[in-house]
Amino acid sequence: MTSGPELTTSQLVTISSDADVVRVRQLVRTTAVAVALSLVDQTKLVTAASELARNTLVYGGGGGAEVGVVDSGRRRGIRIVFSDDGPGIANLDLALTDGYTSGSGLGLGLGGARRLVDEFEVETGAGQGTRVTITKWARSM
Repeated sequence: MTSGPELTTSQLVTISSDADVVRVRQLVRTTAVAVALSLVDQTKLVTAASELARNTLVYGGGGGAEVGVVDSGRRRGIRIVFSDDGPGIANLDLALTDGYTSGSGLGLGLGGARRLVDEFEVETGAGQGTRVTITKWARSM
């Protein structure tokens, strides 16, 4: 018996360079097409993934992204887990505030990435690294 969506397949991408950020975007786009996300939802997910992959590289000092297909029994989607062993986020509430930035990038920040997906979770703490899990579900037709 499972209480939540089951991860059916996944692929891990190490993020240690700008080229890896591009690889994450490409894998997310390919997976989004396979899961039959709408073009709008593909774009939202790729944008959020790009921001989070860049954050993993720049602020976390590198890490990884696990891109997987999830199935709830009624619908399919994509779950991506970004993780790093960096310094963590000292003030998560501030980091999730609209308009907050601690550098350059797409300018979305964590709050912007959160708005682009259906599910968003952050586990972090000063000196503990960061783990961000996002999920985007395919819409029923």
